[in-house]
Amino acid sequence: MEFVDRILKCSDCGNDFVFTAGEQIFFFDKQFKNDPKRCKPCKAKRAGLGRNTSSGQVTLPLSRTETRTECSACGVETTVPFKPTQGRPVLCRSCFQLKRVPTAVAAVAAMDDPAQQVAAAAEALESQMATGVEIPATPAMEAVTELPVAAMADPEANVAEVAVAAEATQA
Repeated sequence: MEFVDRILKCSDCGNDFVFTAGEQIFFFDKQFKNDPKRCKPCKAKRAGLGRNTSSGQVTLPLSRTETRTECSACGVETTVPFKPTQGRPVLCRSCFQLKRVPTAVAAVAAMDDPAQQVAAAAEALESQMATGVEIPATPAMEAVTELPVAAMADPEANVAEVAVAAEATQA
């Protein structure tokens, strides 16, 4: 199906507005059956979002209203782009990011150098072992810990070569 920009008439103000091909694709994807009846300024005015300018025209808002609240995790005052509901935790940006991606994964994902990744993983493993908590080892983990660091740090290394290196170190 081909979508082409169409000109429609607003049912509120009577002005013509363009129903773009992109908007038509969006309507088609969402399986909306009817074309829009109002232009964007009239939609905004109807929703109570529009602002009147000195010339009397309605303009769309530049930004959302934000609510000031306290982070449930760290207690820092923050702003959020929604109205918090009772009983639901509200997080600041940094706590939200920490909750979305575990810190170790985020730290490793942020690194570009595989050697740094290996060093960070080794440091995390050593600090975990220093606490006295036993980490159950799997055969795959044992093979990786036996690999030479140079083999793991080389991004161009062939997987087969790394496996052979692991077998050689185990023998």
